[in-house]
Amino acid sequence: MVSFLYSPDVDQLSHSGSRQNFVNRWIWGGLDPRYVSDLDVNWDDVMKVIEKLGERNDYQGVGLLNFNNSEISYWKHLMPDATHVALQLDYADRNMTWDSLYPEWIDEEQEKEVPVCPSLPKPETLRKRLDLIAVKLPCRNEVNWSRDVARLHLQLAAANLAASAKGLYPIHLLFITERFPIPNLFTCKELVVREGNVWLYKPDVNVLRDKLQLPVGSCELSLPLQDRERVYSGNPQREAYATILHSAHVYVCGAIAAAQSIRLSGSTRDLVILVDETISVYHRSGLEKSGWKIRTIQRIRNPKAEKDAYNEWNYSKFRLWQLTDYDKIIFIDADLLILRNIDFLFGMPEISATGNNATLFNSGLSERDLYMVASDYDCNWNVDIFQEFASDIAHEKWWRVHDAMPEQLHQFCSLKSKQKAQLEYDRREAEKANYTDGHWKVRVQDRRLKKCIDNVCNWKSMLKHWGETNWTDYEFLINPSPPAISTASLSGLFAK
Repeated sequence: MVSFLYSPDVDQLSHSGSRQNFVNRWIWGGLDPRYVSDLDVNWDDVMKVIEKLGERNDYQGVGLLNFNNSEISYWKHLMPDATHVALQLDYADRNMTWDSLYPEWIDEEQEKEVPVCPSLPKPETLRKRLDLIAVKLPCRNEVNWSRDVARLHLQLAAANLAASAKGLYPIHLLFITERFPIPNLFTCKELVVREGNVWLYKPDVNVLRDKLQLPVGSCELSLPLQDRERVYSGNPQREAYATILHSAHVYVCGAIAAAQSIRLSGSTRDLVILVDETISVYHRSGLEKSGWKIRTIQRIRNPKAEKDAYNEWNYSKFRLWQLTDYDKIIFIDADLLILRNIDFLFGMPEISATGNNATLFNSGLSERDLYMVASDYDCNWNVDIFQEFASDIAHEKWWRVHDAMPEQLHQFCSLKSKQKAQLEYDRREAEKANYTDGHWKVRVQDRRLKKCIDNVCNWKSMLKHWGETNWTDYEFLINPSPPAISTASLSGLFAK
């Protein structure tokens, strides 16, 4: 809850010994170290920003959150004609961490337990008009400075207060912070002015209300959805799942499995895949027969990437904005598996994305492609730098989807001789290192090991020279692509 006190009573309350425990529950003078901001307010910059508001006497109410008593007094000096409301907000539980809000793993199948989704105290709607809401944000001097519960809490509280306004008067939000506020909540186009560490926004209150309907944290994005009826008024005919393949065909199998998983989840939305000229007619035929609608694009180079780097052409994702025949797109990486229906994401506002680092959202999650590991177990266990991606549960789920695919599509998940040799080399290295997980002890029975699809079928002979040079990339190992699958061969396979 949030309550308010008029500023003339501030000093009396904050120093009242009989009510000290009462006051300690709230954000007041930095009593909780998580909410403390050591930033000195540059009042000259604040004055410059306030001047952008126009006539200051038009501002009836100014809400102040996370300022100390002396700072509140200075606000009264800057805007003497306004009523200053010192906002008080319940702290987040001290046991709440960023990892508890955004857990790395959620038991979506509820095989062991139903996770408890933590919640942040929400502000109570004020009956007092606030034209300006000012907030002083804490900021840790760390790489992941944005992953801060208190910082998130304060911004959500300010957004909720702005969204609760009933009148037609304009509302401004002012943040005092070294780092920029949450761009998902407060967009660049809503930034009126910035002076030093002072940021002034004029948000679209209606859009802000929609954003605040989104759950806080990843826990609510998973489990509770299966028990909730969601009302959505969009047009499914103008919505699609999309992915992109360029520069190599190694993710074709993953994209086919992704399409299969989306259909198994019950979604009937269009599936659109953007491909460039490097994806052969043969591989396109497999993608098309798995359900993808193919759009050919010209890839876009990342000017900051090194030649042949993994992200050299990742700017090609900007081509998604050319899918103008759709109103909304859900972009997924080609190697992702959809475990349950996520059509509800089409009801979310504007750009919704998975957080990555302070200034970034994640434009796709990926790991070592699961078709390039043995069907018997996740071979990521055999390589130390890939062990953080290894998961027996994920491995089992992926192969369950693979085995449910039409038999004609399995050929797109075949292993080349070089891949077979790599898997065995990694297994031997894991055996030498005696990795404690013990997966290297499993006797691999993968049927694909006995099927040759290139010019060097004796893949075990490769191990004699493994690592000497790039001899395994010579031309004699590169086969031309097989002919495309005929339309008749897969007729009706995905009709159901």
